[in-house]
Amino acid sequence: MSVSMSEFAIGSSNERIKIVINDWTSQIVMSNIAAIFFQEMGYKASFVQLTTDAQWSMISRGHIHLQLEVWEGTMATQYQKLMDNNRIIDLGNHNAKTREDWWYPDYVEEQCPGLPDWKALLGCSELFTNEKSNGKGIYLGGPWEKPDAKRIRVLGLNFNVERVSHGDQLWIELEQAYNKRKPIVLFNWTPNWIEYKYKGKFVEFPEYSTKCETDPSWGINPEATYDCGNPKNGWLKKIAWIKFPNKWPCAYQVANKMNFTNELIAELVYWVDGQYLTHLQAAQQWIKTKKHIWQQWIPPECKRDSMSIYDE
Repeated sequence: MSVSMSEFAIGSSNERIKIVINDWTSQIVMSNIAAIFFQEMGYKASFVQLTTDAQWSMISRGHIHLQLEVWEGTMATQYQKLMDNNRIIDLGNHNAKTREDWWYPDYVEEQCPGLPDWKALLGCSELFTNEKSNGKGIYLGGPWEKPDAKRIRVLGLNFNVERVSHGDQLWIELEQAYNKRKPIVLFNWTPNWIEYKYKGKFVEFPEYSTKCETDPSWGINPEATYDCGNPKNGWLKKIAWIKFPNKWPCAYQVANKMNFTNELIAELVYWVDGQYLTHLQAAQQWIKTKKHIWQQWIPPECKRDSMSIYDE
């Protein structure tokens, strides 16, 4: 029996590639893009919905196989632990640079002079109060676990954290405030569609260092940790289960070459959160309009005559 070069490259595994899905738009759309590529190459692919906390043990045991967005600001510790234990492989960085921190619309600077310096918030917390906050400013946090309350305490900010239950609620609150030019400070990240639609800035807290999280003597509060901001210009990685390359060699090569910039991510997220396409529709539109980018991700030996994405 003869075996074609493409069949050899794709591999003999009929096992389904399980791609983790989290709860933010860019990660979901990017995962849909990868799944389309894999299916076009003859693989079976499906999604597994997991929180970021739950994904690490699952990928380390091979219950899921691929994660296309690992953010330095919130995932570096778990990523490094699995790398050190030889449970995952690093598929490289996207060109996109990441940041996750407090953010406000530009017009707030008129109401709270001194921003983006965090010290400005010491004198204008009353702008961010509501009828239930007992005189404290409200920082609107995401549903993800972060040390914001501790940062508020150790920096002496007159704020409380109010968390939303889903990331989309952040943008609903932002749009309502933005339309009324109402002061708001909330969790945001880049790359994100928000920078595609709204003008604003991150609050500039004291510069991040790993010592900020572990050494109380480091930083402006000598008795506490977390007296700093989050990392700036952080990496955005892709990772896979350690056996991924051998089981699905062509999928591995494509995932390894997948590379998104901040601008590309902001655009595809805007299609969903700003123009209300489904995640799948956004993935299909991206593939249709960005052929000049993705066609170099698929090695010649992994192409099949029946791949319909080249006919778009």
